[in-house]
Amino acid sequence: MQQEQRPGRRTVLGAAAALGAGAVALGGAAPAVAATDKAAGGHGGSYKDLPVPTVVGHRGACGYRPEHTFGSYEYALANGADVIEQDVVPTKDGHLVCRHENDITATTDVASHPEFASRKTTKTVDGEKHTGWFTEDFTLAELKTLRAKERIPGTRQHNTLYDGHWQVPTFEEVLKWAEDQGRKRGRRIWLHVETKHPTYFRKAGLGLEERLAKLLRRYGRAGRDGCTFVQSFEPSSLQRLNRLGVGCPKVLLLDDLPTRPWDFVEANDPRTVADLITPKGLTWVSGFAQGIGPWVNQIIPRDKDDRLTEPTTLVRDAHAAGLILHPYTMRNENSFLPADFRRGSDPNAYGDAFAAFKAYFATGIDGIFSDNPDTAALARDAFRKG
Repeated sequence: MQQEQRPGRRTVLGAAAALGAGAVALGGAAPAVAATDKAAGGHGGSYKDLPVPTVVGHRGACGYRPEHTFGSYEYALANGADVIEQDVVPTKDGHLVCRHENDITATTDVASHPEFASRKTTKTVDGEKHTGWFTEDFTLAELKTLRAKERIPGTRQHNTLYDGHWQVPTFEEVLKWAEDQGRKRGRRIWLHVETKHPTYFRKAGLGLEERLAKLLRRYGRAGRDGCTFVQSFEPSSLQRLNRLGVGCPKVLLLDDLPTRPWDFVEANDPRTVADLITPKGLTWVSGFAQGIGPWVNQIIPRDKDDRLTEPTTLVRDAHAAGLILHPYTMRNENSFLPADFRRGSDPNAYGDAFAAFKAYFATGIDGIFSDNPDTAALARDAFRKG
């Protein structure tokens, strides 16, 4: 996801779990697809079989472990996530790796590697300048010499304990890990995969969709019942995946209302996100996607004091168009919660996340992305019990 705490692009529960193993043994042929068995406690291959509201582990469980690491994914899987998210970006030699952004300055120890000092550069990505190190300037072998670290250490100091423990995973490694976990648990593991900056990478000769489609087919996840969502902020990326024969459910992510998807900017399409969430816009989206992923403030806006106001009609309108809603992102810390649910004066302390989840669940959303999937799952269970 791109929203953090405010509009604009990119801008006491987590009981201690085991540190989490590293990547499973890799290499060799793709493992056999684990059988889906709802009777054994798993989720079916259709997204309609998932619990509602569905808990999506945002970049794994990044409230507790550095994002997009096997530690984060494993914590999410063990602590209530129904679906686990990956963001994919390419390396110089065309491999897909899991990072929230192609700028890896804040999420790896690359700055401490003198051999890569000359790779630091400034790039314009989707109209914004970024200075740092970028995945597309590294081979996979070079990236594997780096280690992941906590992206927001000032907020999540406890996560810094795990800095340096895990490598940057490839998406194929995640697929193998998911199949291994699926065999152990007797059910397939649901994934939620985002194509990051697809227009930018296509212009750089590193198109994401063909690479993603190939891997999804290899691991039996490209079909309608493949236990995989594909998501993007760019409609054309989802449309391209449809043309490539990827039939798994697709979710169009939606940034702040006045913004335009970057592929719209490149194509001189004047429509904004505000246009896409009208009944007419949602009907158009339903022609190539099965759901939308709006920012939570599009579900319930906040006032000038950062308190919740009345819900919009977006849930009703999206459902009328046949679309599910997986809004983003719920976090436990005061600094991310609406003012209604903050507790005490420490911005990094936990607020009343349960009450916040209840407010969002009451709107009828079908799922939610959360950095704290254990909190989300417990809140979901309490909400369903009434």
